Amino acid sequence: MVIPVHDVNPVRRTPWVTYALIAANVLVFLSTPGIAGSVAGESSLAQACQLHAFWDHYAAVPRELVHDQLPGVVPTGDVAVGPNGPGCVVGPPDYDKSPALSVFTALFLHGGWLHLLGNMLFLLIFGNNIEDRMGHVRYLLFYVVCGYAASYGFAFLNDDSADPLIGASGAIAGVLGAYLVLYPKARVWVLVPFLIFLPLRLPAWLVLGFWFVLQAVYSSGEGVSDAGTVAYAAHIVGFLAGMALAYPLKPGTPPPPEPRGLLFGRRARPHTW
Repeated sequence: MVIPVHDVNPVRRTPWVTYALIAANVLVFLSTPGIAGSVAGESSLAQACQLHAFWDHYAAVPRELVHDQLPGVVPTGDVAVGPNGPGCVVGPPDYDKSPALSVFTALFLHGGWLHLLGNMLFLLIFGNNIEDRMGHVRYLLFYVVCGYAASYGFAFLNDDSADPLIGASGAIAGVLGAYLVLYPKARVWVLVPFLIFLPLRLPAWLVLGFWFVLQAVYSSGEGVSDAGTVAYAAHIVGFLAGMALAYPLKPGTPPPPEPRGLLFGRRARPHTW
């Protein structure tokens, strides 16, 4: 997987919504109960129980989205010792939950630092240009709509799943799809792991097209061992939704500046315009 670090595509306005989304995701992550274990690299049973109870409350669950019905028992966040040893206590939910609203809250939940930072990196690099093209309000609505499309798309493909669906990946995938439609020729600085991290400047269509192909391959279970824990299908649906919503804006979108020089190495740095 290539790691994007910068795109050669200037903006005309400050991407306040993108910055606000990043700040909100970070603040929610830091305030998530039981998340301290992910910061230290380890987690106690009590922290894990608190975290799973929090996710069941605020995360989107495919079975709940499709059938609009809450489970009879959920993790309470407490720990007890049973016949098989210590474990998380389950019981009837003591809260009211709207499955439709849980899609929105789930967009700000993440399972660890790598999950959070990876999503925020893609949002920072590609979101500013989409916000610049759409405007602040339309961009925010676009982000949320892509998140909902990704979550419900995944839910209908996995309607019996009770695993919480968390993360901003579906909405950000929509941003990537829009970027591919609007700025396919924009150059993107990436780090390619080849013995060392090799810096290259590649066209956006290649970077994002490769990302999309990887999601399709991973969603089939090929090449990864955690295909059941990552909602790759949600990434695909979000990406396609972003492409569809951005397509009407393509005719009036000015092309990014064409960088000069080689596509790799020190001479690939953009010239001053």
